[in-house]
Amino acid sequence: MTPDETLEAIHTVLGQHMMHPHLDGFGPEARLNEDLYLDSVLILQIFLNLELEYGLSVPEEAIARQDVQTVADLVALYQPKAVASVVPSFPLTGGTTDEGVHGEAYYDIKVHCFVSCVCDGLKRQGLDHRPFYFGVWDAKFAVSDRFQLLYHAPDITQEFFRAWFQRLYGVTVREWYDPAASKSDNLGTMLDLVHRRTDTGSVMVMLDMFHLPERENKFNQNPFPHYLMLQETADPNTWFVHDPDYRWEGEIARDKVIHAVMQPTVGGGYVFDNAEARAPAAEDLKAYFEACFVAKRNPLVDSVREIVTAHLEGRGGMDLADLTAAVRELPVITIRKYAYEHGFAFFWRALKLPAREFEGWCDEIETLVQSLKALHYDCMKLSQTGSHALAAPVFERLAEADRAETKLKGKLAEIFGLWCEQNVTADIPMLKRVAR
Repeated sequence: MTPDETLEAIHTVLGQHMMHPHLDGFGPEARLNEDLYLDSVLILQIFLNLELEYGLSVPEEAIARQDVQTVADLVALYQPKAVASVVPSFPLTGGTTDEGVHGEAYYDIKVHCFVSCVCDGLKRQGLDHRPFYFGVWDAKFAVSDRFQLLYHAPDITQEFFRAWFQRLYGVTVREWYDPAASKSDNLGTMLDLVHRRTDTGSVMVMLDMFHLPERENKFNQNPFPHYLMLQETADPNTWFVHDPDYRWEGEIARDKVIHAVMQPTVGGGYVFDNAEARAPAAEDLKAYFEACFVAKRNPLVDSVREIVTAHLEGRGGMDLADLTAAVRELPVITIRKYAYEHGFAFFWRALKLPAREFEGWCDEIETLVQSLKALHYDCMKLSQTGSHALAAPVFERLAEADRAETKLKGKLAEIFGLWCEQNVTADIPMLKRVAR
């Protein structure tokens, strides 16, 4: 297809096949997220419909591209060209790119809103926040009784992270939100905390990002529970909003923020003082890693395999057509796997291991992420076609992701053991080296 024909096919897919309601500004320069309200899942849906309806397909790498911003970018994916390597969409922090893992430059990974908020205070105090990401790559998620993958659910709390942050860094993180109190009473508490906030203090609140349309929402979830931090400005009608996870800060009308906080879909908040932060003891870091590390299995892969199997077998009245909705939140959880890079980087620097080998393991992390993104696409294709013949590629992709993550964990366990030998007075056996 020519570029113009591809552009027309995308418009047809959005309007006729996906019944997308936001097409008034459609055109080559239209921004996918900000103008057309297309999140990452809907973009995958475009790929899938173009493949099924027009026989158009893109290289597998394109499914996970981070630089597709406009309709013109989408059209360009279908034009002949060399495929560029995929680079995570995280900005480099400090230093220069040629310093490697032993320099001050590193990708500023933001993949968990609570963790990003508390770690922001560590960076402000000049402390290394990367060890706290040990708990992110397998952070808790849920599978509903309808076999739906959920990154947020009533039984998922931040207590594990809160308690460990306090133990590791000495910062008292107090939960101010009282689930037994009314929304109005909790709002009153929050208003008082924001008003009394000190220069080194942080007031964190959970709000529904879906109700802040001014903010970019890559996943476009409804609802979209999300933690960020608030403070007053000189204007009583405006608040300064600091969102470390989305790398955004700026002023938003106070009433709009309160509206998002008061939604029945959300509830939660914490307060802490960054000035209390101190470097963690090696013994505590060892205990935290061991509390986080799931060595013998990969919970996300296991859960998606169970979800797919349940839909194939029709358990509880499930149908393959329901699978797309069941795995809709997979991208939100997939990006947590980038936290492995912080884990590798922390131990790699401490052990002064070769920088070139570290880059190789970063490639392995990227391989895992890409396999999970391709898995999501394959699940959507299985769901939309309803063809059981397409189940085999899904299970092959699951096995691929399982192998990739198991390999990462094997190497991480090895270097963790080496680090413990050098830093902790404990009898930890050497682990077998993982071949690359």
